[in-house]
Amino acid sequence: MTVSYDNSKVVFEAIKAAGVRSVSALPETWLGLLLQRAEDDPDVTLIQVAKEEEAIGIAAGAYFAGEPHILLMQNHGFLAAINGIVSLAQLYSIPLCMLIAYRGHFGEPYPWHTRGGIVTEEVLRALDIPYELARDPDQVARQVRWALTLSHSALTPVALLLTRELMED
Repeated sequence: MTVSYDNSKVVFEAIKAAGVRSVSALPETWLGLLLQRAEDDPDVTLIQVAKEEEAIGIAAGAYFAGEPHILLMQNHGFLAAINGIVSLAQLYSIPLCMLIAYRGHFGEPYPWHTRGGIVTEEVLRALDIPYELARDPDQVARQVRWALTLSHSALTPVALLLTRELMED
């Protein structure tokens, strides 16, 4: 597996084009090149977390400060952050724009990713979190912008699942 350098750049540029200047994340293989770009860009603040649930609180703080924010995580991290999503973001109508590395789905060679991949969409639906799959680099800028817009207009978490087609070469 090789992470796509070009598509990582496309995703990062989409985040910047949407007006986002702060990103919270826990390092993950598919997100590595994207996080490196965020770390190297003087216009973007990268906040690395030890647990994905911390990123929920950071995103809430960014919202109350009026700063557009995006959370980057793997789908297992999303599953680990459900308490914060439900008991903070959903309960208090705080927008979260989550870009989630959609590991463990079709083509996944690593068994430790598969259980999370199998249930990710089901859990998103169960929590009434709107989501889309990002597969096409030509559509990512629109998808990021629209996800951020929906999260703020509906005051709710929204997820964009970064698929294997997008994140791998």
